[in-house]
Amino acid sequence: MKITFIGGGNMGEAMLAAVLHNHLAIPNDVTVSEPAELRRLYLKEKYKINISADNIPALQNAEIIVLAVKPQILPAVMSELRHRLQPAQLLISIIAGATIPTLKKGLDHAAIIRSMPNTPAQVGEGMTVWTSTPEVSVQQKRTAGEILGAMGKQIYVKEENYIDAATAVSGSGPAYLFYFTEALIEAAVSLGFKPEDATVLAKQTVKGAADLLMQSGQPAQDLRRAVTSPGGTTAAAIKTLEDGQFKELIDKAVKSAYERAKELGK
Repeated sequence: MKITFIGGGNMGEAMLAAVLHNHLAIPNDVTVSEPAELRRLYLKEKYKINISADNIPALQNAEIIVLAVKPQILPAVMSELRHRLQPAQLLISIIAGATIPTLKKGLDHAAIIRSMPNTPAQVGEGMTVWTSTPEVSVQQKRTAGEILGAMGKQIYVKEENYIDAATAVSGSGPAYLFYFTEALIEAAVSLGFKPEDATVLAKQTVKGAADLLMQSGQPAQDLRRAVTSPGGTTAAAIKTLEDGQFKELIDKAVKSAYERAKELGK
C-alpha cells in the first residue's frame, strides 16, 4: 500500500514503525510530511522512507493518508488540505478530539476513519478503538484494521461516541497506571528503600502483574482475590483502598476524562 503520514511525531512514528515492521508497506511506498527538518531527517535515516516539508506533494499517489498532527494545528492543516483529497483516498485520523463531522467539513472529504490509539503503541502494545464513515469500503476497513492492529490490539465500533469513551479509558489509561506507579515508588521510598531500588521494585511489580493478567486468561478480580488472603497483608491494603473509595474515584476520574473528550470534540 502507498501511505502518507501528515505529521511525524511520536504517535505517527509508532504507526509508521508498525506498518513497516509488519510488512504492510515497503519504505519506498511510505511518505512522511513533517515541518521540522531535524525530525524529517531522523525519520528518513531510521526508516529509509520518503520525506516532505510540504503536505500537498505528499498526498500524490497515496492510497491512505494518516492525519497525525497536534490538535491545535488541525484547523490550519484542514484548510490546506481541503479539496485536495481524492474520493478514493482513505483518511485515518489519530487526533484526539477531532470528530468525524469536523473532519468531513474541514476537509470536504467523506472516506474517513477516526481512531484513538494510545502511547503503548510506541512499543507495539497499543490499544486502538476506531470507527468509520459509510463511505469507507469493506476493503478499506480491512486494511485500516491491519494498520491499527499492527500497533497492538484494535476494536472497531459502529458509533462514534465510543471513541470519546475509549479516550477516557484506554487513551488516558496509561497515565492512570503511570500515576499509580509513581505513588507506589513514593510509598516504597517512605518505607526506607533507596529511590533507584524503589523504582525497580514498583516498575517490575506493575509489569509482572500486567503480564500475568494478560497471559493467565483469568479475570482481574480472580487474580486479585488469589493474592488477598483473609486477614493478611494484602487484605489490609485492599481494605484501605476500599475505605478510600478507590473504585469510585477511578470511575469518577474516567468519567471526567470522558466529559472533557466530548467538550474537546465540540
